[in-house]
Amino acid sequence: MSKESGSHGQQQHPSRYESQKRRDWNTFLQYLKNQRPPIPISLSNSTHVISFLRYLDQFGKTKVHLLPCVFFGQPDPPAPCACPLRQAWGSLDALIGRLRAAFDEHASSPENNPFADAAIRVFLKEVKDSQAKARGIPYKKKKKRRRVVHHPLKLHDDSFINNSS
Repeated sequence: MSKESGSHGQQQHPSRYESQKRRDWNTFLQYLKNQRPPIPISLSNSTHVISFLRYLDQFGKTKVHLLPCVFFGQPDPPAPCACPLRQAWGSLDALIGRLRAAFDEHASSPENNPFADAAIRVFLKEVKDSQAKARGIPYKKKKKRRRVVHHPLKLHDDSFINNSS
């Protein structure tokens, strides 16, 4: 029996999610290493995470119109403009989820996870709201459907009985 098969099953390649998570983790570690002075992961915090997310904007593919742009607030502008390309908030949100999980796996103190900090949630909400305004795309929170629970002993509507007197 080979080392690959055994108790770990037949999985030879990590899933797409696991590959992305590893690549994102390595990218963040490299970002910290390139800071002057370099920042060890144990000393990283939400400020470093937000700085990393802003750094990633330069590689974005989502057009985000600036306030003076004539296309600000239009979802489908009729012509090109000079507004910057940024990371879409959904991509950043997914990235933070993967990095949060990677930190829990690799760091010695998961309770100090900088990716789980409230400042990150606030930052992502601000990005989401500003991109929605700039692109004219409303993001509406989906309402949770209320589950109707029928009481097994209640076979009639009490309001009907109370109103019929």
